[in-house]
Amino acid sequence: MIKASVIGATGYAGEELVRILMRHPAVEVVSLASKSFAGQKYADIYPNYRNLTDLELVVPDLEQAAEISDVVFLALPHGIAAGQVTPEILEKTCIIDLGADYRLKDPYIYTQWYKLEHKSPELLKQAVYGLPELHREDIRDARLIGNPGCYTTCSILALAPLYKNGLIDLDSVVVDAASGVTGAGRGLLQGSMFCEADESFKAYKVASHRHTPEIEQELGLQAGEDVTINFTPHLIPMNRGILATCYAKLKTPADETTQQKIEDLYKEFYDGEFFVRFTGSVQPETKYVKSSNFVDIGLVVDPRTNRVIVTSAIDNLMKGAAGQAVQNMNLMFGIDEKSGIDFIPDFPV
Repeated sequence: MIKASVIGATGYAGEELVRILMRHPAVEVVSLASKSFAGQKYADIYPNYRNLTDLELVVPDLEQAAEISDVVFLALPHGIAAGQVTPEILEKTCIIDLGADYRLKDPYIYTQWYKLEHKSPELLKQAVYGLPELHREDIRDARLIGNPGCYTTCSILALAPLYKNGLIDLDSVVVDAASGVTGAGRGLLQGSMFCEADESFKAYKVASHRHTPEIEQELGLQAGEDVTINFTPHLIPMNRGILATCYAKLKTPADETTQQKIEDLYKEFYDGEFFVRFTGSVQPETKYVKSSNFVDIGLVVDPRTNRVIVTSAIDNLMKGAAGQAVQNMNLMFGIDEKSGIDFIPDFPV
């Protein structure tokens, strides 16, 4: 059995991790940590665990968790993991960081977007960006994973085949993405309160969202050169889910065969990927991926504007956070990649 600990177990992503790990056939959860709720039973914080676990939350201590765990999941705000993860800890345990500290390869870009000096830049070279569909073999050999952000997972997987095959004008890409309120975390934020978010739809952090450089980094790797995108996130009044709508100008004029050609390209690119469901010209919907690790991707070629419009849908707490983290763990420990996360999406919800 893989002994697993979760630090930051009472946030939304942390709780989703616990839910998955407790039913995972190859995992024993040995420790749950929370700064805010240390000393309390987990089932008292989340009553959906009543009669399912007697685990008591402990004070976060990465060194102690490393001594008793094969893998430690860090579901923490940015800036914390980088100050705690060390080479010595990585000799004892594997780390999967659901925060932003080990996603970006360039510490200068991290500082530019997160307004913090990176506290362990020497570890960035060995950290692997945990998007299995693009970095599977590197993940298998990794000790430190930077688990991708939710917007980034949805956007990168939607666009990667176009960048990889050089089909689009790299200066033309626009990504509009809408997320459910859990994407903002469990903290008390005015914009996430029911009366603020309900019956409203808004853009936020326009031209300044921190997932932007992460998307550009990964799409640049596919293109073989630096890329720039326009990324605009939106808040939508639902609990969970992300829908990204991505626009790109085609390099060559579209004709009646272009739709089928690009559909075939996507099918080939994601051939054998269990968690990527390509829907062709049928538009994905968030309700059909809810509580699952799937990403649904569809596209339409518009000959009138010579653009391709790609839409993708994920559950931000699953493929956008906890589900993907467990997918990475499965790869790191050489077990079935689908193990513990092959949920059929909930419907209706």
